Amino acid sequence: MSNQQEQEYLNLIKNILLNGNDKKDRTGIGTKSIFGAMLKFSLKNNTIPLLTTKKMFTKGIIEELLFFIRGETDTKKLEELGVNIWKGNTSKEFLQSRGLNYKEGQMGDMYGKIWRDWNGFDQLQNAIDLIKKDPSSRRILVSAWNVDKLETGVLYPCHYSFQFNVNDGKLSCMFNMRSTDCGLGLPYNIASYAILTHLVAKLTNTVADELVFSGGDVHIYNNHIDALSEQINRVPYDFPKLNINKNINNLKDIENMNSNDFEIIDYKSHSPIKMVMAI
Repeated sequence: MSNQQEQEYLNLIKNILLNGNDKKDRTGIGTKSIFGAMLKFSLKNNTIPLLTTKKMFTKGIIEELLFFIRGETDTKKLEELGVNIWKGNTSKEFLQSRGLNYKEGQMGDMYGKIWRDWNGFDQLQNAIDLIKKDPSSRRILVSAWNVDKLETGVLYPCHYSFQFNVNDGKLSCMFNMRSTDCGLGLPYNIASYAILTHLVAKLTNTVADELVFSGGDVHIYNNHIDALSEQINRVPYDFPKLNINKNINNLKDIENMNSNDFEIIDYKSHSPIKMVMAI
């Protein structure tokens, strides 16, 4: 039986390829784009929605997430781990193009920095506290869209907020994206927020249940069309399981983790598919 949840991702790709509008974009590459999309993934029984129709760089996903959780901004630390996701957007040339007088490798006020320090307020810790103390709250939300800081980050945040929901001890998460690169970015984001949800569930004595993606401008870069046209013809395997090999009692414990503390079990995938990141 095929993996229907990953098939929904592939169906989204097919829809954009068939019905997407041609649009210009910041990078100059151009996209096929639709507006408004949603995907749902089960996290039950320690499942992690790591795409199987191409081999995923699991270490990069985990180390970037931990980098965000620590509230760090120096992407050279990721490069030292062999994770070059942010290299293009923190190069000297790119920083100059944004008018930012930062040392090469600095991403500025983005993602983890805003999660952990919104003008002195730790949003992630607050979300965890609410899950523990007031699980029925509809305010368990973290935003990366700090309008005062948009010009001091290397990019405007693409995944700009996420919200947790607790139902009968089961924890779900919805992450929202204003701009979604479906070929490269979205598979990383899905896996990253799934791992975040599993971590927060472990920390709050809840059980990870569901991940929801909600996207605004959902697009495919023109230089990814051939690669994705190959990927949509592949049959997905079952998603793997995630084992977190560490006791977690507080956020500091998560901050001290690395990719070796995570075990991906029974991950079977097709071969990698090369796509160039739009800078």
